[in-house]
Amino acid sequence: MPILIHSEFTLGDTLVRYQVPADAPDCIGLLLAPLEKHGDILTPREHLDAPCVTALPSRWLPLRAWEVDPLVQVHLRGQPGAPAFAGGRTMRGGAATQQLKLKRQDRETTASGTIIRTTLANASGLECVHELELRTGETAFRVRTSARNTGSAPLTLEMLSSFSLGGLTPFATDDAPGRLHVHRLRSAWSAEGRHVEQSLEDLQLERSWSGYGIACERFGQLGSMPVNGWFPLVAVEDRAAGVTWGARLATPGSWQMELFRRQDQLAIAGGQADREFGHWWKTLAPGESFTGPEAWVTVTAGGFDDACARLTTPLRAALATQPATERACPVIFNEWCYSWGNPTHDNLLALADRLQGSGVRYLVIDDGWAERPGDGIQQNGDWIVDRRRFPQGLLATADALRERGFIPGIWFEFEVVTAGSKAWDETAHHLHRDGQPLQIGPRRFWDFRDPWVHDFLADRVIRLLKDNHLGYLKVDYNDTLGLGHDGAESPGEALRQHLDGVLAFFDRLRRELPDLVIENCSSGGHRLEPCFLSRTAMSSFSDAHESPDIPIIAANLHRVLSPRQSQIWAVLRPTDSLQRLSYSLAATFLGRMCLSGDVAALSPEAMDFVRSAIGLYDQLVPILTSPDAAPPRRIANLGPSWQHPTGHQAVIFHDPSTRRAFVVWHAFADPGESLTIELPAGPWKITGELSDQPGRATITDGRLNVPLRPFSGGLVVLA
Repeated sequence: MPILIHSEFTLGDTLVRYQVPADAPDCIGLLLAPLEKHGDILTPREHLDAPCVTALPSRWLPLRAWEVDPLVQVHLRGQPGAPAFAGGRTMRGGAATQQLKLKRQDRETTASGTIIRTTLANASGLECVHELELRTGETAFRVRTSARNTGSAPLTLEMLSSFSLGGLTPFATDDAPGRLHVHRLRSAWSAEGRHVEQSLEDLQLERSWSGYGIACERFGQLGSMPVNGWFPLVAVEDRAAGVTWGARLATPGSWQMELFRRQDQLAIAGGQADREFGHWWKTLAPGESFTGPEAWVTVTAGGFDDACARLTTPLRAALATQPATERACPVIFNEWCYSWGNPTHDNLLALADRLQGSGVRYLVIDDGWAERPGDGIQQNGDWIVDRRRFPQGLLATADALRERGFIPGIWFEFEVVTAGSKAWDETAHHLHRDGQPLQIGPRRFWDFRDPWVHDFLADRVIRLLKDNHLGYLKVDYNDTLGLGHDGAESPGEALRQHLDGVLAFFDRLRRELPDLVIENCSSGGHRLEPCFLSRTAMSSFSDAHESPDIPIIAANLHRVLSPRQSQIWAVLRPTDSLQRLSYSLAATFLGRMCLSGDVAALSPEAMDFVRSAIGLYDQLVPILTSPDAAPPRRIANLGPSWQHPTGHQAVIFHDPSTRRAFVVWHAFADPGESLTIELPAGPWKITGELSDQPGRATITDGRLNVPLRPFSGGLVVLA
């Protein structure tokens, strides 16, 4: 029985195919392929014919080699799970999934793009709607899956996929040995975005000899830091065909991805972390519905970096809604690595006087401005201005900064409270676990399902920002809730509802303060996912402030967000040589320049070097922000350690529409004598540099050559 095409669409540069088995036309699955590869799609083999299979009793034969992966994966409480050793490894493929039958499919054309809406239903009263949307100007599909109870009795969901993409790979007739590779991004505090590539064989995702036993790799994250361990992103590359499929989830909390295989072809899926993995279940009363987190999926005739570039395109629309000041990507100075939690009116004005005329636009007051119950770091919750540090209040400081040409900013960690504050005792409004206030280290957490909390923070955060003429807000968040907390249903569902409330408060900030620039910081990079990225002007790339791996981390993150949203630290010290200053400052050209450190103590020569770097950055912002710019291209030869990096790295930024480009380069330990970079086609000449030894870079036969010294870095501007 062959696989049949139920429907097929050409959307953008992608072939979208919904397919069904000939003997089960109501079981529908989704296949994506690059349009240019349409002619390379092959018909899969029908049956297994290996000797170990043909030796089986004839009554068991033939064994089918393929299966159509269902479009929606769902598990309902009380219904059988999947067999073949799936328990504890996956909740896919159980009775609820198998019973879903195709009801109808519609295509809707809107002002912004096209939506393919597929409705499935089963006899239990469960109706699932799968939406695949492609918006104009985007190269990733937005996928949403909802479940609705159309019956007369409650239904409890224990798993619902946001997306499930099967048929990988359609460019082989068999099980594609040795050609499929999985790409993921690991993440840890101050070490974000490590690329991990593994073959299906290394992940033990080969099909079993008969197709009976399942192979599954389920991974994800639990808690309120969605990028704590892994980024919610996965890609599968068919290296022989030159095609890569990619997916990422837009979720502020617990999530999971699955790579699943039983027959020849692989499936990838993801969504809300399920009961087994994320302590989540949700009961739907008759007439009630639930929609899982949005997923973005894509396919490209290219590699992992190409797929990642496509997966960032849905973020562009949100960038266009940011305050007008953001169009020029102003340089930031954050005083954290200057005062280390001891900002005062006087030291801020001394900083401002030193930075006047430098090109810095945002001057951010970090932690330490509010009253603390003790002498610890980050002891907050009441958000009352410390009059010992700011005798005339924050307004006097903010107005003085504005008079000097700066937009003043301030730090908050408003989702948590710490001991000694009055807020610590408001336990009725905190999250609880097992009936007790949920405490992680020194922190308790406001319950953002509670309207009282929103009103309290509107007074302490929004009113403070308005009353003190503050134009920039750094939102920090420095620990995770873990598996979840008490609620009417499950710990995972309670966590999801709480984080929906957090996002609603971010929306309120944007609504009431439309000119406010918001920085998303969660111990650096723990919230670098689409829900937060789309609500904020920029994100702290990491908490790596002065470590040698900053250029490596910054380049990693080009795979998940635009450089114009990635805020990168350069901490300046009076002991820094010009070589060190060039190394630090060059890294900020990989995203948004954020300075800190002892600028007041810098020598006149060092300060002139900093000013020249800022001036050069301002000149190159049009390349960083151009809608026509090519995705940054990285060339690297790196050792395994980031804290003790070896080798070298270069990143090319190129805007074909203006024929402008620049190259950010860094050398680590044992970098080799020089770095040679193949430039984009066309005649190029060097028009500017950031370097402590300018004039050493050369261009020969379309190649840029940069002599290297250990732990040096710089920038070459091309036109």
